[in-house]
Amino acid sequence: MNSQKIFKEALLTAAVKHHGQKLPGTKLPYIVHIANVALEVMVAGNQTPGFKIEFALTLALLHDTIEDTGTVYLEVKEKFGKKVADGVLALTKFSNLQKAEQIEDCLRRIKQLDTEVWAVKMADRITNLEAPPLKWHKQKRKQYLELSERILVELGEANPYLAKRLDEAIQNYKIYVETGKKA
Repeated sequence: MNSQKIFKEALLTAAVKHHGQKLPGTKLPYIVHIANVALEVMVAGNQTPGFKIEFALTLALLHDTIEDTGTVYLEVKEKFGKKVADGVLALTKFSNLQKAEQIEDCLRRIKQLDTEVWAVKMADRITNLEAPPLKWHKQKRKQYLELSERILVELGEANPYLAKRLDEAIQNYKIYVETGKKA
């Protein structure tokens, strides 16, 4: 399958799977988040020698399908192959774990795979560090900031371009923690 066909299939799959979902705290369709993550990955790919852009973009488009929809690993594997399915699964936080354990488990699984998987996690966090939902209290914002810093420390070496972008996003997000500023 050629790249364009893979991307179209991954985008269509994501759009169908996330149909009806909204970005938290907004009226925007969730596919906007998916597209923003893919954009971060695409630009990073152009800045990073040896970056497997086809693999990374497919992952970016599908990264939340197992975690946030009824999609199962086998479905992703049959449609996009084992490598993509393994990446999507690694990017999935398991709700059966305690909140505090979810990110640790996810980071451990991500670090066992190609650096493109690491890059998608950083791109996802960059995108999520926009203004927090209005209902998030200061402590939740602070915890989210701390988890973001942890992601940067754990995964930053995989892609200097995305590490810099994530650090900038973290610095910009601090205003929501320090001042309690609303979006």
